[in-house]
Amino acid sequence: MHRSRLILAAILLFVLSHAPAGAEAIGVAMDDFSYTDTSAEPANQTAAHERRLSAFMAALRRDVSADGRYRLAASAQDGAAFKVIGGIQKTSTLVQWAKVAVIDVGAKKLVMDKLYTFRGDNDESWERAEMFVSREVMAALATPAPVALAVFEFELEDTTAATVGASAASDASYLAEVTAGVRESLSQSGRYRIVDVSGEAAKVPALRDCGGCEAAIAQKLGADQSLIGVVRRVSRTEYTLGFQLRDSRTGAVLARGDSGLRMGADYSWKRGAVRLVSDRLIESQAKP
Repeated sequence: MHRSRLILAAILLFVLSHAPAGAEAIGVAMDDFSYTDTSAEPANQTAAHERRLSAFMAALRRDVSADGRYRLAASAQDGAAFKVIGGIQKTSTLVQWAKVAVIDVGAKKLVMDKLYTFRGDNDESWERAEMFVSREVMAALATPAPVALAVFEFELEDTTAATVGASAASDASYLAEVTAGVRESLSQSGRYRIVDVSGEAAKVPALRDCGGCEAAIAQKLGADQSLIGVVRRVSRTEYTLGFQLRDSRTGAVLARGDSGLRMGADYSWKRGAVRLVSDRLIESQAKP
């Protein structure tokens, strides 16, 4: 065994020995990679390529299963939380390419999608390539899964004169923009997976006054957390923004934010809400 392989094995053994006791291993499904030879070399190397690809896949599966955090699974039905797929193409005598992707099965989202090149077509070059791909796959698997978050429609608390007719329709439009902007910002952060809440929230007229009932609704929808937000209109050109994040299982408040008094027309609500959630939730939780 090459010295580099021994080093990798030692690293994996260290990780295995330090895995949390009693933690359930995460299922990882891994299909055999495809192989294509477009090098147009005269010699038929099919048998050698099949042997090397088989050794490559065996080593990759061995590396993943050696880490106590993971177990190999046949499919999602067998409890696979992630799926690893890929393919290798030989384009010339000395150049091969490997395309590798890791899919979060539950979120239906790619957590890794990379293209690698490696030189050579012998046992040693294939082994080096597997070690590199193995490290990349393990790093992708260790990336925290996004939190399933139910973001409910932002609500308007108007302390000015009653709003009717065209103004009410305009308010609804601006509130929809606020909600869409906040959902997009949270989703793009990579830390959250937005859960569809259409239909359920409409059963409660004002979530801001329901004593935390949004957490139970979120749990029913399969979300880990819930978020509600309020735009409070103080005057036609003054408003405040607030949001509250809860654990859907316990109902505990995990985070909240309030913008304080802001100046601006109704169309500025979206910008203010996105900035508030970014400052008080996304960026603050990203800090060590």
